[in-house]
Formats: sequence, C-alpha cells, structure tokens
Amino acid sequence: MAFTTALSGVNAAQSDLDVISNNIANSSTTGFKTGRAEFGDVYAQSLLGTTTPTPGQGVKVTGITQQFSQGDLEFTDNALDVAINGDGFFQVKDAGVVEYTRAGAFKIDKDGFVSTVSGARVQGYQVDATTGNVTGTVGDIQTQAALLAPKATTTATLTGNLDARDGNKTAANFVATDASTYHATTSMAVFDSQGNSRVLDLYFIKTADNTFSVMSYLDGATTTGGATTPLITGLTFTTAGAYDQAAGGGDKGLANIAVGAANGVAALAVALDITGFTQFGSNFAVSTATQNGYSAGQLSSIEVSDVGLVSARYSNGVSSSLGQFALADFGNPNGLQPVGSTNWVETFKSGQPVLNKAGDANLGLIQGFALEQSNVAITQELVDLIVAQRNFQANAQVVQAEDAITQTIINMR
Repeated sequence: MAFTTALSGVNAAQSDLDVISNNIANSSTTGFKTGRAEFGDVYAQSLLGTTTPTPGQGVKVTGITQQFSQGDLEFTDNALDVAINGDGFFQVKDAGVVEYTRAGAFKIDKDGFVSTVSGARVQGYQVDATTGNVTGTVGDIQTQAALLAPKATTTATLTGNLDARDGNKTAANFVATDASTYHATTSMAVFDSQGNSRVLDLYFIKTADNTFSVMSYLDGATTTGGATTPLITGLTFTTAGAYDQAAGGGDKGLANIAVGAANGVAALAVALDITGFTQFGSNFAVSTATQNGYSAGQLSSIEVSDVGLVSARYSNGVSSSLGQFALADFGNPNGLQPVGSTNWVETFKSGQPVLNKAGDANLGLIQGFALEQSNVAITQELVDLIVAQRNFQANAQVVQAEDAITQTIINMR
C-alpha cells in the first residue's frame, strides 16, 4: 500500500514540476497567465461506511488553476499592440471557432482585417457605413482600402460677421475683379466627384440697411448663370445684428449651389448655410468654414482609443472609425479551457461570455502601444521548483524504503 501511496506522491510532484516548468518557459509570453497545480488527499471508503480510522491512500491532482491577475504593461511603437488594463478578454475567430485571449499583438492581414499573429480575426462592434456610429453588431474589424475614395462636397457652412458700418451698393454693378463693387469676399475649398479641389468664392454686397446679396463663383466662373445674378438676395439681419430667419419670406441664409457636369466630372451640388453670420459694427471676418468633401487619401496610420475604438487616418486628414473591440467577461474565468497560443475557449464551468465595450460593466480600458506581459513571478516559480523537487525526492525515498522492506520480507526463511 505504501508503494501506491508514494507513487501517487511522485506523480503529483511530477505534475507540479510540469506546471512550474511551463510557467517558467512562458515567463516572456505575451498575455500568458500563471498556472498552479491543486492537490487533494485520497481515502478509500466502503459503500457501507466505516468508523475505523484508515490511513490515506496518497494524493491526486484535483486541477490546474490559472491566475488571471494583471500582467505588467510593456510599451511598444506599434499602434495595434493593445493591452487590456483590467478585466476582460479579446474575442477572436478562426474558421468559425471563437476563442478568447489577453494577448493584444494584432496586425492587419492581407485582406485588411485586424487579426492575431496566428491569423484569427479580432471581433468588434461594427460601424454604420452611413452615420459612422458604432452599432451593437459584432463581427470582423476590417480596414478600408489603402486608398480612400474621394467624396464630393454636398454641404458647406460658414459663420462670421458682416460689417454693419458699410454703405449700400447696387448688386447689378458687381464685377468680381473690382473690389469697389462689393463689401467683402471669402474663399473655401470644395471637392468634386473625382476629389479635385475647387475654389468656391463668395462675395457679399450690402444692398440696403441690414440687407445683403451674395454672389458665388466656382474656379472663377459664376455658379448662377449670370455675372451679376446673386446666389442669395435679401439676406437680412435684425436691428440687433442677428440673422433674421423670418425676413423676406424664407430662410435666406440657405442656398443651393449647382454646377453642371464637365470634363468627366459629375455635377456638383452644394447646400450652402450662412445662417451663422452676424452683422455688427466691426470688421468683416469668417469664424468657421466647413464642408464635408475630401480628396482621395492614402492610409497613413491606425489609432486605438482607450475604449477600444479603432480608427484609420488618411493622408487627406480624414479619420474613419473601423470598429470597436468587443471585450468578453466570464462568471468563472478559471473554467476557461486553454487551447494554446495564449487562447482560451469557453466551457460549461466558465459560463457563457458577456460582451461589452471597454470601460463598461467593470471591464478594463484599452492601452494602445502596449502589450500585457506574462504574470509569471519568476523568483517565486524558482522557489516553488525547489519545493516540488524536494517533494519528488521525498516520495521517491519512500518508494525505496518500501522496496527495501519488501525485499527483506521476501528474503526471510
């Protein structure tokens, strides 16, 4: 009986050594979590039970638990090196198999998907292509093409101030090249269907008290069909200098600029909004000028925010949201089954994953340009290694002693 008891101790010590050696081997593995062998004693008991004290029959390995404490963060120069600072797991998918990981060493694969080093695609909340808002649908995160297609300008908004001290002029006398025929002018860039930058010029003429007309030219040519035909007439302000929306029977601060197709470029239609202008007794000035078009752009960088929002930045200054990392939480992380490559899969013991965004529901935040290192405490592992070795040697000594006793009994005459 002592043979089997001691052998169980040898086997348990060997399992402990296996776990410790695996910890030490992975002390530099990104996202690795320390394992620990758990043991329980073994007793034999009849079905009817007994009150007679019996010696134990050894030890068994009851499980190998993982310690999901936070590993140290190591900073890198790769924007797609990301670490979870707190609870949670990245969800990845490879050939339909869903796995979970803490190793955030991601890259862009040949098809433009954010993926792990082994090729599994990282899962995240998708972005609505129309609004650019993050939706509740989870799927692969994919970058757009390396060359972002141009977008024609469809809206333009300007705010500023027109000088109330200006005297009146006649709009019919307007000449774009003669500054004496208008009071103020400003220019802004707009883009056509091929991404070509076009210059939109606006000329402001005070035609009566608190009233202005606006002329518009695109690349030096009138957009209204007539050199002296205003784009806007009756742009009116109150006596306090604020834009008067009701004056003139309509919202005169809104106008549509339309330029027909030419030279292979589609017609340009821009909804102009200058309702943010005021008329005070100070110099003409433009406060803001915005429009929604842009030229073609090359992908220049990928950025990840602390809530896991992945964005692409292009050479034309446009930033586009690609998706937001979905983080998984489990009721019992120790129930997860390791499958290699610092990945885990859910089991009955772990419970089903609950997906949320970083920072929500007690999940950690995302640290960009960083990787979570192994949480192996190498000094402690070396101490545990010595203890496990001694346990192995002690149980082996018991086997030798039992062998000597058995040999003595066999040799008795």
